[in-house]
Amino acid sequence: MRVTGWLDEVGAATVNAALDPLCAPRHDGDEPRTPAQRRADALVAVCDLATRTEQLPDNGGQRPHVVVTVPFAALREQVGAGTLDTGGRVSPAQVRQLACDAQIIPAVLGGDGQVLDLGRTRRLITGSLRRALELRDRGCAFPGCDRPPRWCHGHHIRAWVESGQTSLDNSVLLCGYHHRIIHSGQWTVRLAADGLPEFIPPSHVDPHREPRRNLYHHRA
Repeated sequence: MRVTGWLDEVGAATVNAALDPLCAPRHDGDEPRTPAQRRADALVAVCDLATRTEQLPDNGGQRPHVVVTVPFAALREQVGAGTLDTGGRVSPAQVRQLACDAQIIPAVLGGDGQVLDLGRTRRLITGSLRRALELRDRGCAFPGCDRPPRWCHGHHIRAWVESGQTSLDNSVLLCGYHHRIIHSGQWTVRLAADGLPEFIPPSHVDPHREPRRNLYHHRA
């Protein structure tokens, strides 16, 4: 979707104040995104944070949310695609990313698409688990990222749809951009023996695939 428009001076200052801190290139110099791509990611990050607060007004009697419809088998096997409530299509990897830190409403459909059963909404990484995750990772755990906890999602290291547990030893904090990187399947994440997350780069980044950590949040 292309976004264009004009803002008055005050509105522009407000938007820039929100986006500018999120547009800085990575502090380690390894930044593949153009300035335009970084601003687009920053706009999505600001809106993502807003939808996770209690401050936005209800829409149709519910808090603002994104609805994705996808067969559970397709989600589990990473085939097919999901459908947004806007009619847009998203890949299985994108659906799995959204499902990491979202309300999951299991819906059982009949052969003709009739809703047979609609389960209870269940939040995944929240409450005391979320607080423990923030204390451990202190921000996005991806190497070189400086995003603080409030800009991060809780990611299941082993996917919830693959019977991954909603627990501290199966979770990691990731900002929206690096959450997408992990779900693209090139980088992988695991917990090391000391309980901290480490990331395995793809071979085109490091032929030896040596594990990397984010040292920014744990610096003295």
